[in-house]
Amino acid sequence: MNDTTVELSIVIVNWNASDVLDGCLESIGANASCPHEIIVVDNASSDDSCEMVKARHPGVRLIANDMNMGFAAANNQGIRIATGRYVLLLNPDTLIVDTVLDDMIAIADEHTECGVVGCQVRETPEVIQQTCFRFPTPGRLFLREFGLARLCPSLFGGDIIAGWDRCSERDVDVISGMFMLVRSDRIAEIGLLDERFFIYTEEADWCYRFHKAGSACRFFPGSWILHLDGGSKSTRQVKPKMYVQKQKSQLQFMAKHHGRAGWFMAWAILLISMIFRVLIHAIPALFHQPSVYRLDRSIKSLRFLLSNQIPA
Repeated sequence: MNDTTVELSIVIVNWNASDVLDGCLESIGANASCPHEIIVVDNASSDDSCEMVKARHPGVRLIANDMNMGFAAANNQGIRIATGRYVLLLNPDTLIVDTVLDDMIAIADEHTECGVVGCQVRETPEVIQQTCFRFPTPGRLFLREFGLARLCPSLFGGDIIAGWDRCSERDVDVISGMFMLVRSDRIAEIGLLDERFFIYTEEADWCYRFHKAGSACRFFPGSWILHLDGGSKSTRQVKPKMYVQKQKSQLQFMAKHHGRAGWFMAWAILLISMIFRVLIHAIPALFHQPSVYRLDRSIKSLRFLLSNQIPA
């Protein structure tokens, strides 16, 4: 990453998202004025993602994997060939709005103490999404799993930063991986994403390492992007495999940063929570279709927690 002619390397990991990826790439081309390159890493999509990129966006550097490498590993593939002073991890289901890329680079240049910066994310032009989080801990996991974080977010916020409208600048624990601007020279010092995280929590681990190395992670609200899937997924759309994979990643984070005791506490919290969820959804599932989905994923989560079995 030593080509100074490129200011920004945009890395997009894609999996079966051809329709939104096309719009994302179009929005970059329409709004980015800084010298940049776009690297799309496709994780063995079964749709026409690769063909679409080649046909409609020939200037994009495309890495076409023959298997799903996971989010962290695929991002690392892009980062390794990036040449910009900054690397931007960007979701394919986002749209770049106005001068956000140039604005964020200018901000990062001004705030050299920051290793990672993030911008405001909106679900619609009027609705701001709750991005940026606290680091996972067993205590915060307990608050979320047993509903206390939702019942009284101002007192029991869990990993959500409650009472903050995302309209003010502040240091945060975790910048969302859907728009994560990172200094290339800091990546060289701190290292790539931990590929043991297949999906979920990898950005929390990365930000944790940046914090430990003395680099701030900071949110700036002046510019924003649009997140097309922001807040729109219903309970039934959260597939059991992804539900379980998130729990696996949470446990990996606990083991890595909170030791065996932290891992065991988190495992016990999830186990009790899933047993409770199976019990409360069993009878409603006979009459209510959404409860069927909740019951199914809770049962599959129990199987994972007790036998390390990931749903197909």
